[in-house]
Amino acid sequence: MGKVVLIYLLTVNAAAFLMMFLDKRFAVHGQWRIPEKTLFLLAVLGGSLGGCLAMRLFHHKTRHRSFAVGFPLLLVVQAVALILLIHFGYLQWT
Repeated sequence: MGKVVLIYLLTVNAAAFLMMFLDKRFAVHGQWRIPEKTLFLLAVLGGSLGGCLAMRLFHHKTRHRSFAVGFPLLLVVQAVALILLIHFGYLQWT
């Protein structure tokens, strides 16, 4: 079960990172943008780490309070939830 969760988290974080990168690129070139709802959905589904990394690396959405506060807050909540699941034995890596 732990391996499935790990693969899921890697995938959703990679997707969030990629979408933030693409949205920044589209913004710079004045092209169609990825909806903010989509970016937040990926973060809520477990991609908050990828979203935070992309936000800092590409300096994207850093002035939007909802992103600058929301993504790190989601990351903390998700990290605590993951730690608790592991601690109480609901999630095992072996």
